[in-house]
Amino acid sequence: MTKRFKIIGFDADDTLWINEPYFHETEELFLELLSDFESPETISRELYKTEMENLEQYGYGAKGFMLSMIEIAMRLSNNKVGNDVINKIIDLGKDLINKPIILLDGVEETLVNLKDVGFSLIIATKGDLLDQERKLSKSKIGKYFNHIEIMSDKKESDYRKLLSHLDIIPNDFLMVGNSLKSDILPVLNMGAFAIHIPYHTNWKHEKIEKPDDLKNYWEIKNISEIEEILA
Repeated sequence: MTKRFKIIGFDADDTLWINEPYFHETEELFLELLSDFESPETISRELYKTEMENLEQYGYGAKGFMLSMIEIAMRLSNNKVGNDVINKIIDLGKDLINKPIILLDGVEETLVNLKDVGFSLIIATKGDLLDQERKLSKSKIGKYFNHIEIMSDKKESDYRKLLSHLDIIPNDFLMVGNSLKSDILPVLNMGAFAIHIPYHTNWKHEKIEKPDDLKNYWEIKNISEIEEILA
């Protein structure tokens, strides 16, 4: 492999390890809990709407999701939901936070190979600081990264701050992730490079149409294909 880039950045959730399926499982259990008050479609729609309204206050992650579930339970039940249901929602949130970290296929082998060649690797992920630190610790792959950046958001301005902190220019940066909205387009817009690894499950908030004729861009099916791109 040739060292075309000074730094390779990796998203974490659903790029390095499983994440979004856990949120879907938790939502399904939440829909069952509130089935006496509203239809699953209405509950799901109102939950997503509330999550979006709460992003500025709570940010991304399991804690904000749990608080939004509690808010929706109170609202849709006209404050009639029992304490037992609220306690079950809290348990759902705690279970979500404590889900096992399962690496996606090829992740550790690819990181080992890239480090062996001499690439500087970083994690650039968004979410709750404590939650993301906990996931990284459970993953046992933190040792492969030169820098960990847990971001409140992943807009172009956030990436520019990151690259400025790392003292590199966009042309020397390659980002790898599963979200076109958060991992790919902001990086391409600033003149860096990106590799998209679509994941079979994606949060509605992250879904956008892929623009035509993207430059400095590759799409692959498995993280191990990065080595072919860099060859």
